[in-house]
Amino acid sequence: MDKRKKKTSPLRIAVLGHKTIPSRQGGVEIVVEELTVRMAKMGHKITVYNRSGHHVSGKEFDEKRLKEYKGIRMKYVPTIDKKGLAAMSASFFAAVAAAFGRYDVVHFHAEGPCAMLWLPKLFGKRCIATVHGLDHQRAKWGKLASTYIMLGEKCAVRFADEIIVLSEGVQNYFKETYGRDTKFIPNGVNRPVIREPELIREKFGLEKDDYILFLGRLVPEKGIAYLIEAFKKVNTDKKLVIAGGSSDTDEFAGQLKEMAKGDDRILFTGFVQGQMLDELYSNAYIYSLPSDLEGMPLSLLEAMSYGNCCLVSDIDECASVVEDKAIVFKKSNVADLQSKLQEACDDAEQVRKYKDAAADYICGKYNWDDVVKRTLQLYRR
Repeated sequence: MDKRKKKTSPLRIAVLGHKTIPSRQGGVEIVVEELTVRMAKMGHKITVYNRSGHHVSGKEFDEKRLKEYKGIRMKYVPTIDKKGLAAMSASFFAAVAAAFGRYDVVHFHAEGPCAMLWLPKLFGKRCIATVHGLDHQRAKWGKLASTYIMLGEKCAVRFADEIIVLSEGVQNYFKETYGRDTKFIPNGVNRPVIREPELIREKFGLEKDDYILFLGRLVPEKGIAYLIEAFKKVNTDKKLVIAGGSSDTDEFAGQLKEMAKGDDRILFTGFVQGQMLDELYSNAYIYSLPSDLEGMPLSLLEAMSYGNCCLVSDIDECASVVEDKAIVFKKSNVADLQSKLQEACDDAEQVRKYKDAAADYICGKYNWDDVVKRTLQLYRR
């Protein structure tokens, strides 16, 4: 194949490491869907290897298995549906299938699944790894899972043709730890339709601008405990809405609900998606992401795209996204978070200024079509 044809001919691409698409079980799933749908529209032959297990927030959220989705071929691999084993088992079977399949490129998402990256590489496939965050640092994993995730990190360093990272902090980590160069390609965001509060009024009694929103998985590194502790000391009639399901963290989710007892302003919605999710984003007074650890927080990009005033911790993965277009507090510092919450609740004009600037700024800075273009360039090198 001559070079000119190689640069324009459709690629056969296998994608693995996510839970399942279409779904909002986590940021990885959103990224995989956004990239693969766009690539399929461009004529590339995409196969995604979905897990066979239940939805991470409970089997009541399971959806029908699809053979095809928006031009993407859907495959389901055997999955041991237990904490720490689901990703290992699914990525093993997906990597075996990808190794023996007719693919030009195999794209691994997340560190743990990269433990099997050597296998399709052994069969001559071009292998790309996207590191969505330093997953071995996440508090929910036990020793076995953390060891496996570190194995995945080392396999990516040794065998991947290219490693994509979502933040400069993670890029620096790979350079300093392994001497490995990586490609910094941040996530994108879509400009959404703003919705009136209909479902959220009916189900939760919520109106526009009368609540502070956290939206994400209920895991320790998201800093939700700090947010609850700080909010309980804030003098306001506004509610705190914590939207999201657990992710192998039912015990931690129970601890959060115990913390919130005695303050009827704090509301847990459970996992949300579709119109309910859109309405929660559209009508929040403030969106807060108080994380200790992130990869590149898609929920933060989404919150800003809806025109939200955001209040985030000063970790690089959040601060570099918002720059001067949001309120920032010192990571893990409950007193500082409480102070910033109180100030925002008392100063609607300040909040309005952040809201006015958020959507145009974030949608101009992060674009999915650009992400796809840069990713395809790595596929073809």
